Amino acid sequence: MSTTFGTAVWHGGLKDGKGAISSKSGALKDYPYGFASRFEGKPGTNPEELLGAAHAGCFTMALSLILSEAGLTADEMNTKAEVTLDKVADGFAITKVHLTLRAKIPGADDAKFQELAATAKAGCPVSKLFKAEITLDAALA
Repeated sequence: MSTTFGTAVWHGGLKDGKGAISSKSGALKDYPYGFASRFEGKPGTNPEELLGAAHAGCFTMALSLILSEAGLTADEMNTKAEVTLDKVADGFAITKVHLTLRAKIPGADDAKFQELAATAKAGCPVSKLFKAEITLDAALA
């Protein structure tokens, strides 16, 4: 079992307030977030961006394991996870995550690569966390 944590501090109201996010590792240390960075494109992070980074990292690591089990090793994998936050009847919800993967994997044919990428998408612990639709666009470079 592995346990880690992140923390958030918030001061003020929703629109005028400001927060800071930190991670156990120190990779994030009092990193700013707030309404403006979440909904108005201002500097800072937001929960959806952090979930996207976590999902991209988790999926890519899961695929690395699955590739090695198939006797393959990637020269490079680059994954982008686009997280969609929509207004729904009872507030807001993450409704979709779209993974875009570009990979250089010597010896991999496209059919096997697509199969392994789909297995990684389904098995990634962060994928399992989402109730949203998760789509994947994977291509060998």
